[in-house]
Amino acid sequence: MNIKVYKGLDGVCVDETTLSKVDGVNGILTYLGYNIDQLVSCSFEEVTYLFLNNRLPNVSELNTFKTTLMNTSNIDTSILDYIRKNSAHENPMSLLRTSISMLSSTYSNLENSDETTFTENAIKLIFHTSIICAAICRSRSGKDIIEPKEGLSFTANFLYMVFGKNVEESMIKTMDLAFILHIDHSFNASTFTARVVTSTMSDIISAVTAAIGSLKGPLHGGANTEVMKLLMEIKNIDNVESWLENALKNKRKIMGFGHRVYKVLDPRAKHLKAMSHHWGSMTNNTKWFEMSNKLEKLVFEKKGINANVDFYSASTYYSMGIDIENYTMLFALARVVGWISHIKEQMNNNRIIRPKAKYVGPMNVEFININERN
Repeated sequence: MNIKVYKGLDGVCVDETTLSKVDGVNGILTYLGYNIDQLVSCSFEEVTYLFLNNRLPNVSELNTFKTTLMNTSNIDTSILDYIRKNSAHENPMSLLRTSISMLSSTYSNLENSDETTFTENAIKLIFHTSIICAAICRSRSGKDIIEPKEGLSFTANFLYMVFGKNVEESMIKTMDLAFILHIDHSFNASTFTARVVTSTMSDIISAVTAAIGSLKGPLHGGANTEVMKLLMEIKNIDNVESWLENALKNKRKIMGFGHRVYKVLDPRAKHLKAMSHHWGSMTNNTKWFEMSNKLEKLVFEKKGINANVDFYSASTYYSMGIDIENYTMLFALARVVGWISHIKEQMNNNRIIRPKAKYVGPMNVEFININERN
């Protein structure tokens, strides 16, 4: 039987979704019918509500949702103790993966798939992920873990727990923007992972834990950390061109460029590019933006490859004072909304995901008894 192999499932359409559309030819990202360029003016809570309820909220609904989200109980202290004990030597994404898995012992009715129970657990998981991410950021820098503060928005509260103080409005807006841009991106690797786990009728915690493991990889969520390391290796703008020439000569992969779907500029990148410039100007240090901008132009000139969402998020987060090893956790904190929405969509129209594989190994190998083997 002649089976055609689509390596990496390239070009294979495995299911339908109403959540997001990635138009790689025209560079358009759509969330539930809305162009991402429209939604970047919203708050993170608004777009989260959109994903959980399939429509944008009115003022009253948004206020109720914010209250529900922020009134979620704090997480079990054993999870915070685990973070404190292991933060000095564990990768942040490994800490996040294990901490999320530990939540399963504190959530009730995880196996119950009715919509009310699922939504309750989903909202808890989104808020608890923010507490865990902030706790990891604090603990890794040797600081005390801070509890959530009443009266703040989701993003303002997260930044309060990270920095230990109320942050300025411009930082909140920037992080809201970054979160919104990272919420969903159709059947990317981590989202597909979540759907595969869900298709077996497993629970929401198991699916999200698996998705975090997928996102951890440098070819997926870990790319923005690698971009900042790359920029720090280049050191200054005068070295950009020679560094690139050497990288191309040695066929080195340049992180933050290219995309499996987009054939033009990633529509998310333009928003983060503006934020990178904004934060460079605010901190009187445009070095990282200028280096990024020059590298972007040269890579496109020499290879015809565009920057993706990871490229400018790196210099933006760095200018905001966020540790580079924590970048992927910020991706996960936003993407958990998308994962949860895909988990729900998979549950509502489920068939276990089980692709074929083309066997290319040996056949009819002679079996030799163990006592007769050399």
